[in-house]
Amino acid sequence: MQSSTQSNRCQHDYVEVYDGPLHSSPLLGKICAGSLHTFTSSSNLMTVRFHSDSRYTFRGFQAHYSSIPADHNTTLLCLPDYMRAVVSKDYLQSQGYSVQSVTMSNSHCRPTVTSQEVIFNVPYNGCGTVREENNDTINYSNIIKATSSGYIIKRKKDLHLHISCKMLQNTWMQIMYVAEDIADVNENQFGRYDVNITFYDSASFSQPLYDFPYYIDLNQNLFLQAYLHSADKDLVLFVDTCVASPDPHDFNTLAYDIIKSGCVRDSSFATFYSPYSHLARFKFNAFEFINRHTSVYLKCELDVCRLRDYSSRCYQGCISRSKRDTSSAQEKVDVLVGPIQLREGGAESRSTGNVK
Repeated sequence: MQSSTQSNRCQHDYVEVYDGPLHSSPLLGKICAGSLHTFTSSSNLMTVRFHSDSRYTFRGFQAHYSSIPADHNTTLLCLPDYMRAVVSKDYLQSQGYSVQSVTMSNSHCRPTVTSQEVIFNVPYNGCGTVREENNDTINYSNIIKATSSGYIIKRKKDLHLHISCKMLQNTWMQIMYVAEDIADVNENQFGRYDVNITFYDSASFSQPLYDFPYYIDLNQNLFLQAYLHSADKDLVLFVDTCVASPDPHDFNTLAYDIIKSGCVRDSSFATFYSPYSHLARFKFNAFEFINRHTSVYLKCELDVCRLRDYSSRCYQGCISRSKRDTSSAQEKVDVLVGPIQLREGGAESRSTGNVK
């Protein structure tokens, strides 16, 4: 990324560039005015934050960005239920290690070996994975080892490949590095939690409905369940906002708020008891807004937090927009559901689980 030159004396408008998510990543630079400056992130995520004192108006800032190919010797992918670590066979052999020497501390966790790669699927709740918490992340870590040949005389140290998935709100930070005498290899990636929303036929939430569009009657109760796909059950899901719109690409121009920043805007909205923290159940009634449009879509924003972390967003309830703007930024999962259509006379009831 390129932008104006960096300065420590920014008195008016300025731009901050972070190496990853806001508030949890190092500041790469603070930019005011002047010549071009280049920043390089350590992952596929960079945050650009603009500050303005609203006193003067000038031409503003301009930025250009491009992507750089990652190192393909080692890669790490943090999936909902496990870490997927891939090591190149050519890389191992070039460092003097055999494929057969690559193991984990738990001997039952064996890799899949292809013609080009050694692949470990490491569960978050197994294979010796360690779970640690700090103020704003949940860290899952493990070690893949490659031993050098020879039992009495070893001419090369063992290779330790440290893998770590770090969860910040709903964002995974993925890290892979090699320790000891091997050149450090760092793989940083960011992804999102897998969350879906499904309609159900009643408040018992026993029968999901999957066909689409979802044909309904005016004032009919709509029952929805949000589900967080994660092997870690010490997480909680919170429905922050749900907005309806006839346009699945625009939830601002013509929209109807059902719940906004945890504040109920439609009197028919209600939540239900959930037997699991990674499930959120709620309902509302079909409303006149649906009657005026051919199809209506829902866009819901959900928060993912640590269970029983009562300082987190999931336990704060209704927060006004003005108060919320003064707090730290919240990472969210956006889920789109729809379309919902009014049933015509004689049409059979249908439903949707169409989630994007």
